[in-house]
Amino acid sequence: MGTRSIIPVLLLPVLLECLHHFVTGSPAAQLGGPSHEYSVGPTNTPSFATKGKTFRIVTKDTVVLPCEVVNAGGYILAWKRGIAILTAGTIKVTPDDRFRLVDGYNLEIRDVHPQDAGDYICQIATLHPMEITHTLEILVPPRIHSVTSQGNVDVKKGQTVVLECRASGNPVPKITWSRKNNVLPSGDKTVEGFSISIDQATRHQAGLYVCTASNGVGEPAVGEINVHVLYPPEIEVEKSWVHSGEGYEAQLVCIVHAEPTAEVLWYRDTLRLDTTERRIMEVRGSRHTLVIGRVQASDFGNYSCVADNQVGKAREYLELSGKPNPAVFRSHPNGRFKDSYNLTWTVTSYTPIEEFKLYFRRMPTPVVPGQVSQPQYQLSKRPIRRQNDSWSIGSNGLRALDEWNDVILPAAPSEQYTQQMSYMIRNLEPALHYEARVQAKNRFGWSHISDTFHFSTRGEESNYLEPSPEPAVFSDPEMRDMGVRVMGRGAVQSSALACQFLTLASLLFLAFL
Repeated sequence: MGTRSIIPVLLLPVLLECLHHFVTGSPAAQLGGPSHEYSVGPTNTPSFATKGKTFRIVTKDTVVLPCEVVNAGGYILAWKRGIAILTAGTIKVTPDDRFRLVDGYNLEIRDVHPQDAGDYICQIATLHPMEITHTLEILVPPRIHSVTSQGNVDVKKGQTVVLECRASGNPVPKITWSRKNNVLPSGDKTVEGFSISIDQATRHQAGLYVCTASNGVGEPAVGEINVHVLYPPEIEVEKSWVHSGEGYEAQLVCIVHAEPTAEVLWYRDTLRLDTTERRIMEVRGSRHTLVIGRVQASDFGNYSCVADNQVGKAREYLELSGKPNPAVFRSHPNGRFKDSYNLTWTVTSYTPIEEFKLYFRRMPTPVVPGQVSQPQYQLSKRPIRRQNDSWSIGSNGLRALDEWNDVILPAAPSEQYTQQMSYMIRNLEPALHYEARVQAKNRFGWSHISDTFHFSTRGEESNYLEPSPEPAVFSDPEMRDMGVRVMGRGAVQSSALACQFLTLASLLFLAFL
């Protein structure tokens, strides 16, 4: 056996003896001599220059645990962790390469792991061992271990689903829930907790849910759960009534929401429609459009879109019509005159308007509960024409003032898409409220009745002067209703000539006097 192999063997008993005295707490023996206690005086008693403390270290970082001793003398310093000896004197006992002594007896730990957390003891092997304890806390960034269904959740409409997010770290992470580009089902932007619940799921609650784990160490960890709500088709029609004209294009639109995606078919009454030269079907996202080019009169009628998927089926109806669009009133609601009011409205139609039907009446007096109110009447000087049963005549020739009056008005010939009409109502009462409706007719029929328009006449207390309103001009020579006089251009010119003749005659008469 060579010299190099003999020396470690000769030193082994000495190291074992040192470790024995370290564990038992007795003073170390002199190397190579008989075992005896090492006597030191009070002035040579060792002491620690550092105190035990807690170190909070992030994983993979390096930490140095200090152990500085005053009057160390011949005493052995050792590092322990539990019952494991890490170092004895200057000798590193642990086989872990991450541990070493630096700047004396300070213990350095590189690339710390979560398993390194715990108490580390620096001990002086005196008769009564002296020691300090450092506590090492390993700060671990958050990490998400699992989310519900590996991040993809399918739930049927009306059912309840719980989303969970499991995370670890030190300190224990806080988990916050949010939803991408939307609020949570509770209406909040964020909530805390390891889980959230979606009750009575609807399609509006589908989307990407995000759980974020954070503990102040490193970057937060993020997990995502994509929630798919399975539901039967839900259809919204853009317009249930679509106006068009011969030779123009028409578009019928159904907006279909469904999960899974639905198949959409178009029908004319009960006949399923296919693509033709004049008829195409477009799909853009959830928007399904039936486009009819060069519309013919035979295309007008009832249509429907039918959506079908594995969960259910839905149908919505639409009408393509050549009738005019509903009219829109353009008058100011506050009239300029005490006993008359000029109504103006517009209507759009690809087909020329033939006539209008105007309804108007005084606003009914509000009924007070428990009070019997008598209807007010005015004398009818002539039989009142009934139109759609909207007028009524009493046996004594009286009719109620708050009943609807209707007038048929011819339209001026026009090829314009937007047509405007005016009508002057006379013999109204001051400071009262009235309401009006109107319909338009072309060769395809009457439009839907317009929204009700409310207007009022000027009160008696208003004493400013107003010019007399000009009569509305219509194509018919004359129309009367409720004291309303409607004159055409010929009648207006005749009245003007008559006024001029009377004026000239008066001047001649005065001249002869």
